[in-house]
Amino acid sequence: MSKLLASDTQLNRASYYEASVQRAPACAPLKGSVAVDVVVVGGGFAGLSAALELAERGYSVALLEADRLCSGASGRNGGQAIVGYASGQEPFEHQLGEAAARAAWDMSLQAIGLIDERIERHRIACDRVHGYLHVADSTRKAHALQAEMERLHRRYGLQSELALGTDVRAHIDSPRYRAAAFETRSGHLHPLKYGLGLAAAAQRQGVQVFEHSPVVGLSRGASLVARTAQGQVTARFGVLAGNCMLGEYGPQVAPDIGARIMPVGTYIVGTAPLDPALCRQLIPANAAVADNNFVLDYFRFSADARMLFGGRVSYTTLTPPRLQGMMQKRMGQIFPALREVPVEFIWGGFVDISMNRAPDFGRLGHNLYYLQGFSGHGVALTGLAGRLVAEALAGQAERFDVFAKLRHHAFPGGPMLRTPSLAVGMLWHRLRDALR
Repeated sequence: MSKLLASDTQLNRASYYEASVQRAPACAPLKGSVAVDVVVVGGGFAGLSAALELAERGYSVALLEADRLCSGASGRNGGQAIVGYASGQEPFEHQLGEAAARAAWDMSLQAIGLIDERIERHRIACDRVHGYLHVADSTRKAHALQAEMERLHRRYGLQSELALGTDVRAHIDSPRYRAAAFETRSGHLHPLKYGLGLAAAAQRQGVQVFEHSPVVGLSRGASLVARTAQGQVTARFGVLAGNCMLGEYGPQVAPDIGARIMPVGTYIVGTAPLDPALCRQLIPANAAVADNNFVLDYFRFSADARMLFGGRVSYTTLTPPRLQGMMQKRMGQIFPALREVPVEFIWGGFVDISMNRAPDFGRLGHNLYYLQGFSGHGVALTGLAGRLVAEALAGQAERFDVFAKLRHHAFPGGPMLRTPSLAVGMLWHRLRDALR
């Protein structure tokens, strides 16, 4: 087992999300041969969204998941559904122009709306909350936050309420922050409940789901053949939605796109349940929160009044030492009232980032699509990606091609050196954040 898979598995099973749901029995692994219109590789948000959209359009679909559905980033992330892109609008503006950048922004708004549409249509109980706080912990970062929110309002119409100095405490009762911008487009949810709700909806539409079925080989051509240990799926079209785990299970499935994303470890602690009155005091609007540092903290309260506090990334695929103590210390610096609160859960996993942190969607040949590079904004953007790839496969590719036209570069250093190179680069960013 690779270091990535070993580390990924180690912290997943202890997650608050897994402890707070009752999964259905696992779907049987693929055995024998199956023929469908579309094979989807990956059972996270992107793969499930694509499968659901395609099935609703009348395509027969088989979905192959290497582990359990939403066992990767989709089922253990911070649960923050955020408008926009981790890259900001700059890659779209600089590469594609004003009209395409506006189209990309509007689609990110639609991605948020799509979550609510699916929750209502498929009756997915997933603790959905609207409200988001962008915060800054230094004077320099406060100026940057103010400039960015003003720019997003001026160019794209995003409405937010900006607080500076002592006014910040009305939004978040913490001594740490110098600025806060509250907006209601973004928000949060229980990601595993949402993902399992998507899976149930896809299965009701006729999608054949196979768990514990890693794809170890993929033959391309006029038809595609996806091979697992015990079977194979033949399809006219394919969608690769395995993100950074795709190459871990099947190194030869799509080596031509693997170098354009990097796995980055991120970690979350979940406290014991708190007094709801304390939760309302600390974050009155019950918003999700993230700062604007390059190596950021992100946090929110769960529906049962736990603080879910995330951050402390790893760019080496190794879990940081003394992780729980480090996370508790960070949480206590932000909220002194939580310094002595017991931590009952600690977990982590890997997100896929692209070099410029913009989504990386595209085609390999005429009938194989891929979706990757969500870079921490996947809760909303994966749903949009699934809809866009279904539109493109059905012949309406204009919206998909807004993203497919973005230029992406491979991470430097090749398979052996790109992880150490990135780790060194992140040390520089951490130092820059610390200098404020």
